[in-house]
Amino acid sequence: MKNENIVIAKDVIDLQIKALKQLKNFLDKSFDKAVKKIAKCQSKVIICGVGKSGIIASKISATLSSIGTPSFTVSANDCSHGDLGRITKKDILILISNSGNTSELKNIIKFAQSYKIFLIGIVSNKNSMLYKASNIKLYLPEVEESGHGIVPTSSTTTQLSFGDALAISLMKKKKFSKLDFKKFHPLGSLGNKLKTAGDIMLTKNKIPFINENQSMKKAIKTINLKKLGFLVITNSEGLTKGVFTDGDLKRLMRKNKKIDNLKIKNHMSKKPFCVEENMLAPEILTQMNRRKITNVCVFSKKNKNKTVGVIHIHDLLSNLK
Repeated sequence: MKNENIVIAKDVIDLQIKALKQLKNFLDKSFDKAVKKIAKCQSKVIICGVGKSGIIASKISATLSSIGTPSFTVSANDCSHGDLGRITKKDILILISNSGNTSELKNIIKFAQSYKIFLIGIVSNKNSMLYKASNIKLYLPEVEESGHGIVPTSSTTTQLSFGDALAISLMKKKKFSKLDFKKFHPLGSLGNKLKTAGDIMLTKNKIPFINENQSMKKAIKTINLKKLGFLVITNSEGLTKGVFTDGDLKRLMRKNKKIDNLKIKNHMSKKPFCVEENMLAPEILTQMNRRKITNVCVFSKKNKNKTVGVIHIHDLLSNLK
């Protein structure tokens, strides 16, 4: 016997899937125009919705701000009590409404027209005042709602998905990268995942440098002093020629009883794994695990042959918690 609640839940989900399929077929040139217009905005993107659409507006606005497009929401009701003053001529105003005819929108639309504020309307009614007043008309399909057809469900799902599509298209248009995203998410698990080699690496006198012509006796002293389990071998110009690890030392001692006077350059690994300072920490960890190594050298874009930092796997793991 089927559980009635599960049947109802599946029906709700099926209606929303149907609505999203309809939405996919409604995307047209107006969507492209909206992306290009927002990308050129030199001020803020103000988003306003009535009722449940207002909640969707807040989510879209938050997403835009997180990808480098300054945005905030205004309450349709509060706009009739002073909040219209937060909107300037340089802003882009986005109004979201299923019907496009709610009374709360009337004053906002008049204000936008009076002050020539660019208006983008997201609406499902072509005969509405919002659709007719918008500079860019983003028409969403009229969809079947759940709950006797009166509860905003499928319509808000299409609005939310449409907003996400708009944000990601804008993100690509503005060439907003992971490193750009990192600037707006410095804390939390997401911030940790977006940390780069440059955020984690040890620099300057903490780097275990040693000249390639130094003796093994000097190398052992340095490796014990720096306590990282490896050395970065450089030439007289400060360029990285290789690395020498405590594992290399153990293998060398098995073969030779006397190693103090051996030259480090004759026993180093000449092609060490190095990473660029903007490489993301999770990617570095993946590569280190694959190569079964515990340290990496970091270089800058200016010179791939010069080490500007080093990362030990313990520091990497602690920064990814």
